Amino acid sequence: MPLLANQHQSQLLVIDQQTRLADAMPDIEWQKVKTNSERLLEAASALDIPVMVSEQYPKGLGYTADDIKQKVSESTHYFEKTHFSCCQNTDYKNQLIKNNRKQLIICGMETHVCVLQTAFDAMESGFEVFVVADAVCSRDTEHKSNALMRLQQAGITISNHESVMFEWLRDAKHEQFKFISSLLK
Repeated sequence: MPLLANQHQSQLLVIDQQTRLADAMPDIEWQKVKTNSERLLEAASALDIPVMVSEQYPKGLGYTADDIKQKVSESTHYFEKTHFSCCQNTDYKNQLIKNNRKQLIICGMETHVCVLQTAFDAMESGFEVFVVADAVCSRDTEHKSNALMRLQQAGITISNHESVMFEWLRDAKHEQFKFISSLLK
């Protein structure tokens, strides 16, 4: 199990933060997930960390929320899926290989379905997986809690967005420290 997220080994996966799916989430939870995901996206962009965004059946659930889209860089790789696990999508698997990084940082929804299945499949494929607990949600908070417990019991690292961002930096002397710190105000 990885102990710390590493800037040079990480890739960020934003799972299914889509308009219609967001509307089904408890509003307070969605707002927290959106804010914390936006922070992760801005940090990833500043630190040249590859980002992938999945969209579960966008014809039915809508496309990625505009607030999230505004925070992604031009190099962000989007892909549509119908499988709950992103790892079942060939385009996604190819991008994972192309990124050539062993750590997968996950935010998104729903925790107990797509996040959980993707995390387990990625771990089985040899990735060090981090699920960002304050950047994932489910319609039912009990389902989220249960999923996080299952993930942790299986050896997946459960973290929070601030820990991940400061682990990426490792040092207050990092050239992006002031910028990353400013995202948290």
